[in-house]
Amino acid sequence: MSRIFVADDHPMIQAALNSLLRGGGHEMVGCATSGAEALEQIAQSDADVLVLDVQMPAGSGLHVLSELRGRGDERAVVLLTAAIGDETIRSALALGVSGIVLKTSDPSLLIDAIDTVSKGGTWIDEHLQDRVAALNDRGAPRRSLTDRERELIRLVRQGLKNRDIADRLSTTEGTVKAYLHAIFDKVGVENRTELAMKAPELIGPD
Repeated sequence: MSRIFVADDHPMIQAALNSLLRGGGHEMVGCATSGAEALEQIAQSDADVLVLDVQMPAGSGLHVLSELRGRGDERAVVLLTAAIGDETIRSALALGVSGIVLKTSDPSLLIDAIDTVSKGGTWIDEHLQDRVAALNDRGAPRRSLTDRERELIRLVRQGLKNRDIADRLSTTEGTVKAYLHAIFDKVGVENRTELAMKAPELIGPD
């Protein structure tokens, strides 16, 4: 039996998940309805697995994941979502997410995901596996950079550290780190130095 913390801003979904988890032999040991509340409560929780809704007020599931990794919390995290974009998937993978489950899938799959990640494995919803494989394939055609990614590359080229970039973009260091790893994969570089050297090719001269 695993101890599960659930963060979802819909009380009815929390209740349904609690019932589902009990039926699957797990125990829900905590819950939150916002990203901020989740971060506060998770710090005091003995949960083995954290189930986070991607879309929540006061901090998304991805934001919570980013903050946890920034704190050194490496517990298994399963993202639960109705829909998810490629950039969110890429960022989540860069942050070491353990599982991604679509809310439109069979509810029993969440139990499968929890059983897998609690043993150190990774579980990706079958409807997302092809997309994840494509995102992980460094040989795949590179996609165009978003405006946010271009701005981040520009700040890296200026020599700013993650903390300074986070302040400039009104976000967290963890989120900046996630974006950077996503950019590294997208443009085929290994580190900040290579990214800065390649910046003129990617975004043009200042």
